[in-house]
Amino acid sequence: MLEKTPVDFWFDPRCPWAWLTSRWVLEVEKVRDIQVRWHVMSLAVLNENKLEELSEDYRETMRTKAWGPVRVVIAAQEEHGPEVLGALYTALGTRFHNQGEGPTKEATAAALKEAGLPDSLLDHWDGTPYEPQLRASHQEGIDKVGQEVGTPVIAVPGADGAQVAFFGPVVTPAPKGEEAARLWDGTLAVASVPGFYEIKRTRIKGPDFSNL
Repeated sequence: MLEKTPVDFWFDPRCPWAWLTSRWVLEVEKVRDIQVRWHVMSLAVLNENKLEELSEDYRETMRTKAWGPVRVVIAAQEEHGPEVLGALYTALGTRFHNQGEGPTKEATAAALKEAGLPDSLLDHWDGTPYEPQLRASHQEGIDKVGQEVGTPVIAVPGADGAQVAFFGPVVTPAPKGEEAARLWDGTLAVASVPGFYEIKRTRIKGPDFSNL
């Protein structure tokens, strides 16, 4: 039996676009022989050296509200193993985005319970000894794509079998079934072209969670 193709996925749980892409890639697991491996990245880390370029509201979010959830997630990884990230991300994203609770401490506490993880992980909300691991995980993803991206970062097989990483795909709503498979096949197609870097158009819709 052939092994499934590993697909590495870096996420910040507060990002709605990463959430939609993550639901797409889980749909792809049902229709293609892939296995998603989850990794943490951080919008707070990504933006910490360019805060003055951001709007006042977003700058304040990055300074004061963006750290708590990723600190809890990296603590879960370090104390309980990376295998807990998928279930925890699903619990967090469902509450943050689908149910509209937002990335709050209360929603995070409920998600930990749903994922079967101890509420003691909330002790990392305001600060964590695992910040070096968080930054290392973030940097591993960013090193594959460069600084001028957001979340998610996804690494897929290229033409020679080596991984090729992209920001995105950014999509709303998350494709299902054969539509999800077609987007996956297209992602592999562009990854197979060594000189390919970017396709982009302006977003005219916000995140749509209606089919999740």
